[in-house]
Amino acid sequence: MLNKIVDKLKQLSRNPVSVDFERFNDPLAAQTAWTPLKSGGSNFRTHKLVMIGTNRVEFRPTVFAYIFFSIFMLAGLGVMVGGLHMLYEQGFEWEGHNLFMIIIGGVFALVGSLLMVFMGSPAVFDNMYGYFWKGRKKVDFGIGHTYPDKFTELNQIHALQIIAEHVRSSKSSYYSYELNLVLKDGSRKNVVDHGNIKRLREDALTLSQFLGRPVWDGVAR
Repeated sequence: MLNKIVDKLKQLSRNPVSVDFERFNDPLAAQTAWTPLKSGGSNFRTHKLVMIGTNRVEFRPTVFAYIFFSIFMLAGLGVMVGGLHMLYEQGFEWEGHNLFMIIIGGVFALVGSLLMVFMGSPAVFDNMYGYFWKGRKKVDFGIGHTYPDKFTELNQIHALQIIAEHVRSSKSSYYSYELNLVLKDGSRKNVVDHGNIKRLREDALTLSQFLGRPVWDGVAR
């Protein structure tokens, strides 16, 4: 238990980032935070940028991410069904091992399902409506004024920021990379966070061209 707490504290720590702000030729870069906006992250590519049309692009989960989430869910369901079958064979007499299987299986199935729901939601940039948002929300003109915390006006985006976070635990150590939006007031919004810097840079460049905004890459090459 103590090791798990220590690992969590390590993951929540913010890694210092040394960035040469002058190369961005923008005073706002020095006023913007360069620490991870979202703790943790994955060591593989979870999302890819998809062009939906001339006015819309979305970050959607990769096939590998869906497979990874499905493994959690299906493995959990399998263990839970096995526990229920044992319970049936024993005349519905609760014992330690079948109860353990049902609980553990249910937890894994729930985690997998939540990953599918939350990680499976797209991150959307829509030029027609003029907003960035996450999820499968119904969108209409002016909705951002009603839900300003969920919708970001595209004309408020000043730049795209790429930063790295060193994720450490007792069993693994890897880098995860964030793509964030830097707004005109210097605040930030996270778009995606995964472990493939090459693909993230490619997607950031495409998004930069779509939005007409620069990329501030704070990751050493």
